[in-house]
Amino acid sequence: MEPRSLQLLEFPKILKVLSNFTVSSSGAQSCLNLSPMQEADAINSAARFFRQGHNFSKETGFRLSVFPPLEGLFKFLIKPANILDTDALFALVQTLGQTRLLKEALSIAEKREWDSIVDFLDGIDWPEKTFSGLKRCIDPDGNIRDESSPELYDVRRSLRGLYQRCSKKVRDYIHGEDISRFMQDDFMTISSDRYVLPLKANFKGRLQGIIHSYSNTGETCYFEPLFLVELNNTMQELKQNERQEELKILTYLTGLVRGELAECEAAYNFLVDYDVLQAKINFAEALGAVAVDVEAGAGFNLKGARHPLLVAADMGVHPLNVELPADQRVLIISGGNAGGKTVCLKTVGILAAMAFSGIPVTVEKGSILPLFKEIFVIIGDEQSLEENVSTFSAQIQSISRIWDSMDSSTLFILDEFGSGTDPAQGAALAQAVVDGLLENKVTCFAATHFPALKTYALVTEGVRAASVLFDPGTKKPLFRIAYDQVGASIALDVAREHGFPESLISKAEQYLLMEGSETGSIMSRLNELAVTRELELDELTKEREKLRIKRDKLEVRFEKERIAVLHEVKAQAQTVLKEWQDGKVGRKTALKKLAEAREKIGGGNYAKTEAKAFSYSDIEVGSDILNINWDRKGIVLEKDDRKKRVKVDMDGVAMWMPADQLGPVNKSGQIYRQPVASVEVSSRGDMSLKVDLRGKRADIAISELGKFFDQALLRGATTIEVVHGRGTGALRREVHIFLDENPLVASYALAPEDQGGDGMTLVELV
Repeated sequence: MEPRSLQLLEFPKILKVLSNFTVSSSGAQSCLNLSPMQEADAINSAARFFRQGHNFSKETGFRLSVFPPLEGLFKFLIKPANILDTDALFALVQTLGQTRLLKEALSIAEKREWDSIVDFLDGIDWPEKTFSGLKRCIDPDGNIRDESSPELYDVRRSLRGLYQRCSKKVRDYIHGEDISRFMQDDFMTISSDRYVLPLKANFKGRLQGIIHSYSNTGETCYFEPLFLVELNNTMQELKQNERQEELKILTYLTGLVRGELAECEAAYNFLVDYDVLQAKINFAEALGAVAVDVEAGAGFNLKGARHPLLVAADMGVHPLNVELPADQRVLIISGGNAGGKTVCLKTVGILAAMAFSGIPVTVEKGSILPLFKEIFVIIGDEQSLEENVSTFSAQIQSISRIWDSMDSSTLFILDEFGSGTDPAQGAALAQAVVDGLLENKVTCFAATHFPALKTYALVTEGVRAASVLFDPGTKKPLFRIAYDQVGASIALDVAREHGFPESLISKAEQYLLMEGSETGSIMSRLNELAVTRELELDELTKEREKLRIKRDKLEVRFEKERIAVLHEVKAQAQTVLKEWQDGKVGRKTALKKLAEAREKIGGGNYAKTEAKAFSYSDIEVGSDILNINWDRKGIVLEKDDRKKRVKVDMDGVAMWMPADQLGPVNKSGQIYRQPVASVEVSSRGDMSLKVDLRGKRADIAISELGKFFDQALLRGATTIEVVHGRGTGALRREVHIFLDENPLVASYALAPEDQGGDGMTLVELV
């Protein structure tokens, strides 16, 4: 996208705010390098990546710690002769250690559907040799471990032994010669890489030895007694051997890194990418931002939009609802000065740029943005004294420069076009520009004070008018937008608010009346009505939210009570079965108790949708009807509403019949009968019963299934075969709902294809 437009929208400032949430300089630089993408799939993929990362962060609590930049290290290794020092290797192992922690956290969380992040990590080959070698050779303080090689271990053991010998000789020397009064401190130290004694400077001629240096004050000289000379020489030899062994280890470790350089870079780059993701998460939490999906061809629906820089500065931002349906291309905003028109335009532009760059935006969930591949912005005073360009000329030059580049994939932000010239000509040019934008299918958000352009917005197809609102009493801006209306500029009220001389304001009002251009009272009335409507909408929104919260609480309470009742019924059913099996109650008593228990969870009717009862009002003249007593089909000839009777023709014989003796005929034209449930005993090992519910209405079938369950349990059945048929699957769904809620069901599944397939369900009882 055009850098100049992004600069006008202050997009670099957003990137700077985002970069402040990173833990590494490399992550910060990656944030500063973000730019808008042009493909919806890439943008939505970034939004999905952010949401999963946000959920992963909340679920696991994983947070990156500070890690150093390693780009210089990888560049240093390009030359084959270069060898990494301990500081570089320590930085690498610490960074790889964080990547390993992240990798382990993601592998544990893999079950929780963080597939976008896990897939990204799966594409990285872990530098196992390098990490293992560095962990074995570099200690937590960044030093080479003694155990890195046998030779180094031996050398350092010799150095430790030499130190102990020197310390003993020094103690014996100090006490044997009684020279403690000559010493600044009773301990041995190192100067010029040799063991020495801190001797008071005024006693330096009293003892034989070598003076290596003095303290800053000159009061202490560092003195090497003659008996330490040979030991110090030995120490120098051991130190040289130690450096040689350390160099061998550094060379070996550098070879490991160089051998897995690509893997090390990939692991580091993943950590940097996650640092950017973590910065986005922290940015979103700090500013109340969310990821927004984009849809090609959609309209604008930004709920509770706030300018992110104002939110970051904690300036008390007023949320805006920005709405532009897909069938409209241009939104022209009018209304009072300092009412928020320019802020609205900038908010739309910056939020679009952020969303296209994969950055969470300061809107409410459920917001939607259309896809744009280019954003052009003309905003503010662009005049230049050096280039002899006025405000109007600068606007004309900018539009001329970008005009041929704008099409249906362009978002154009236009603020106060034509304001720097004659109002009539400026308004005419502005209307011509909007006409051209509509022809090219460009989406445009514009602000204006021109009355002609306000009228144009109300009457032109594809253009929507909007107005910023102000308080009818105080004339102060409310920073809210009302759609499908225009607003007055209230320049005189703004001038009065800012202390403009009242005499000048009165004179201006007289001129307005003389010119016949005073429409303030009409606009004020429109504004007042719009404010009233917005307040009413606010109240409705609050009430709806209260009802939603109340409903959620009731649903939670209902679910808890439902589970409690199911557990109670299950326990009661098991008790009844045990009493019947022990002979304590008879079969009829057991059935009665089971029926009573079933009543507690819905009276035995588990169907979610009840079939509508057949009544007199369902009978229509000319339709088929069933004579229930005679089991004969007839045709309705007449209806007597007063006596609730029907004249029916049955094979040429017509007679009047009461409505309660009539019933419906099913859709296939066959007589509707209530089939009786068939019960069969299966021949398989455990006792199994079968019930056939085919052809029944859902409520009747489920009622009979409940009673059948009681009988099956008393017979000692362990499995039940429920035949519901295939059909539309409606009866099967109702049966499964019944089974889900029945406390006596251990499990159920559709039968194998050779036993009925999805036309029968096999049920295991508790």
